[in-house]
Amino acid sequence: MQTLKEQKNLAASQNSAVISAKNLNHFFGEGTLRKQALFEINLDIYPGEIVIMTGPSGSGKTTLLTLMGGLRSAHEGSLKILGQEICQASQQQLLQIRRSLGYIFQAHNLLTFLTAKENVRMSLELHDTMPPQEMDVKVISILEAVGLGHRINYYPESLSGGQKQRVAIARALVSQPQIILADEPTAALDKKSGRDVVEMMQQLAKEQGSTILLVTHDNRILDIADRIIYMEDGRLRDDH
Repeated sequence: MQTLKEQKNLAASQNSAVISAKNLNHFFGEGTLRKQALFEINLDIYPGEIVIMTGPSGSGKTTLLTLMGGLRSAHEGSLKILGQEICQASQQQLLQIRRSLGYIFQAHNLLTFLTAKENVRMSLELHDTMPPQEMDVKVISILEAVGLGHRINYYPESLSGGQKQRVAIARALVSQPQIILADEPTAALDKKSGRDVVEMMQQLAKEQGSTILLVTHDNRILDIADRIIYMEDGRLRDDH
């Protein structure tokens, strides 16, 4: 059986889809309460692409993103992330997938008792393959890249909304993931901060060769996408 690293290298070398959903269905609830949330999702996203997914609230966008992020297991069909099937995946397989992704939540989800530097460093510590001194250099470098070099030892309560979201972006990108999943990253930000944050993601991801899938209602940032897909009532429509 291939290791995740071998699968990632194979996906990159063949320029095949890093995310591939085929006839994907997902349900919530059991028995008579069972309700279908996603219907026959077919989607391929390729290395280096920036894809924006938009659509009404409650249409299934975040559900699909959480499946792709390994936060829950899909029920029917096929969903491959970096070549690994995660439909009906075990908790251990989902954990392995999560370690290979960068996930940016709508609410930055920073730990309030850790500094900006410590929040970002946590992402590297999950991998446990880097000497502590090297980790610090890498963390400081990415915080400087997102314009927070002067705030590395600040706690979240001392940072603005835009600064917290920049820390969240740094945390997602510091391990140089092949895929970045972002759920409404500009929702709580003003126009300028939101634009800055998205352009920062775009620039850093392009430098690292990462793929971005970004869920948003923010029409002001649609122009950064290579492709826009539209979801409505649990169904995906491409090139809306």
